[in-house]
Amino acid sequence: MEITKAYKSASIHTVPKDGSELPLMEAFYTIQGEGANTGTAAYFIRLGGCDVGCHWCDVKESWDAELHPLTQVEEIVEMATAFPGKAVVITGGEPLLYNMQPLTAQLQQRGIKTMIETSGAYPLSGNWDWVCLSPKKFKAPDASVYPFAHELKVIIFNKSDFAWAEEHAALVGDDCLLYLQPEWSKADAIMPLIVEFVKLHPKWRVSLQTHKYMDIP
Repeated sequence: MEITKAYKSASIHTVPKDGSELPLMEAFYTIQGEGANTGTAAYFIRLGGCDVGCHWCDVKESWDAELHPLTQVEEIVEMATAFPGKAVVITGGEPLLYNMQPLTAQLQQRGIKTMIETSGAYPLSGNWDWVCLSPKKFKAPDASVYPFAHELKVIIFNKSDFAWAEEHAALVGDDCLLYLQPEWSKADAIMPLIVEFVKLHPKWRVSLQTHKYMDIP
């Protein structure tokens, strides 16, 4: 909880509202490990700043935006163009804290596919080729995000999360792909429950954090 409090006092308001600079935590070229695009090459851009506060988050160092340098969007885009894979995944933290329009527009101008992984806690901004909505109980999604989701990815931590997942599935479009993913630390206990649930409710698919099995970022 101390990290969450630190975030709330962080200088989120120093980030330009026009989206010309963003708090960049890290950026790296790797293989997408989760969800619908598993196994594909992608350049990940992780932005700092998050107030969702998932206790099982494995990148808590991303929560405080002040810890990560404001970086010009042009510089971020230039770095992304250096790799052969022409797909970018913007994640966090929670990227929708910021104006994503300049970053996504410039990436698409360079022929790069734009994808986002978001809790949906804030309204959608930017031009997106793929939206992965991963709602969290700690901060409900903004209702305006659901219609734009191409993929709903729900993290299953305990049995009650299945009913919660169904509540969100009812809010996305008919073409949205539905995924259940075990929380990593409880995967051994949760996976059998997910397998049985998907067998009974075949509209859902199983998502695994395959990058952790492959030992890559």
